Amino acid sequence: MQVENVIAFVTDEEPAGLEIRINFGVFAGRDATTAELEELGKLLVPEAGEVSIVGEQRHEMTEEAEVVLHQVRVAVSPDHVPDDASERRAFCERLVTLAEIWARQCFKERHAELTEL
Repeated sequence: MQVENVIAFVTDEEPAGLEIRINFGVFAGRDATTAELEELGKLLVPEAGEVSIVGEQRHEMTEEAEVVLHQVRVAVSPDHVPDDASERRAFCERLVTLAEIWARQCFKERHAELTEL
């Protein structure tokens, strides 16, 4: 999986919880607004019970290049994530699907062209 070509994905960095990252800026060419993040929360809370959502700019740097990523992170606490592997997989798929639907709607409504950046 090439992360640059995926809108939303689950990471295993949270020890027992769950984190979904949404490559918002790659597709929208801009940051997610506060109102958009609130809409994402309204979609996810009925499924996950409780979420923490962060919109961030990440700067990835090497001596040869610098990249600014506009990313959205959704964290679900461990007590809201199923323990059973198949239930966890289905839970992740539902949340990722909702995140992708949300992101695509945001891209459709407001998109910054690369020439504007």
